[in-house]
Parts: sequence; structure tokens; C-alpha cells
Amino acid sequence: MVSTVGRAGARQTTLAGMTTYDRPFGRYLEDFVPGDVYRHWPGKTITEADDHLFCMITMNHHPLHTNAWFAENESVQKKNVVVGNLVYSLALGMSVPDVSGAAIANLEVESLLHRSPTFHGDTIYAETKVISTAESKSRDDRGVVTVETKAFNQHGDEVCFFRRKVMVWKTAAAPVRRRPYGDDVWG
Repeated sequence: MVSTVGRAGARQTTLAGMTTYDRPFGRYLEDFVPGDVYRHWPGKTITEADDHLFCMITMNHHPLHTNAWFAENESVQKKNVVVGNLVYSLALGMSVPDVSGAAIANLEVESLLHRSPTFHGDTIYAETKVISTAESKSRDDRGVVTVETKAFNQHGDEVCFFRRKVMVWKTAAAPVRRRPYGDDVWG
């Protein structure tokens, strides 16, 4: 059996002509290079039901998001606008497999800007750029990565921007991904 570590700590194990791949989920400090851009996949079309459910579970009952008559007659946009925190949450969630999936902690969101409205039926895509990395001053097994994420609609309009800091492991200190069953399930 031969075991190797690939991108972002993804382990590949080869045994008797069979290779098993662990899907990368997040990155370690050494994997982040300032200036690199991660294009997250896939995008998400926001339905009216998505928006209404998000509004209800977060108790945001503003009629701009949930009342078509109000939106058509009393809003600047003349149609329902998707609640901004849903757009932010989707873009953040899209970034997790590429950025913070192996993180120790999300430390802060330094800024959050809603650049353009998002409407029911719009599809959101996101990209993240690495701004900086810094080793921890108090612990030698981790560091902090600063990233900026932009969300775009299907027309290429930027609808959301945020900058955040994430605490991540260094590769050598990262916990090994475990499963609640053995490695020999395929015989």
C-alpha cells in the first residue's frame, strides 16, 4: 500500500491497482498564495421559496422580500429583492470547500458590501482571492489567511463582496481526516 498527499492534503492511497481519493475540502496555510483566485462551483439559482424560507427562519419579515404587491407598488426595484444575508450566505458557503473547509475558525468578516440587488430567479456564482497569509504569533501549528470573496449574478454583475480572516492549520499539524468505519470496505 502506498499513501501520498496531494493538493490541500488530499490523500491518495493505492493498493493492488486501486487508488482511493479523499476529496480536498479546505486548504492549509502553505496552500494559500496571495493573489491566487478560487472559482467556486457550482452556482445557485435563488428561488422565491429559498428567499421566503430564509426570511422566515431569520425572522426578517420585511415585505420587500416576501410581498409581491408591496414590492411592485412601493419599492424602487418594482419586484421582490432577495434578502442580502441569503446572498452573502450562499457566497460564503460556496467558498467553504476551497477556503475554510479545513479551518480551525472563521475569525472575522472585516467588510460586507451588497453592490447590486439580487432577484428571485437570479443565479449566484462566487470567486475568492487570497489577499495575505500570516503565521500565528502565539502558536506554531497555524496561521491566518485573509481572503476577499465576490458574488456575481448570471449577467456578470457583482452583487456582493466581503473580506474575511480564517485561522487554518499548517499542513504538518492538521488532523488526519477520519471516518467512522474501516478503510477496507471495498475488499
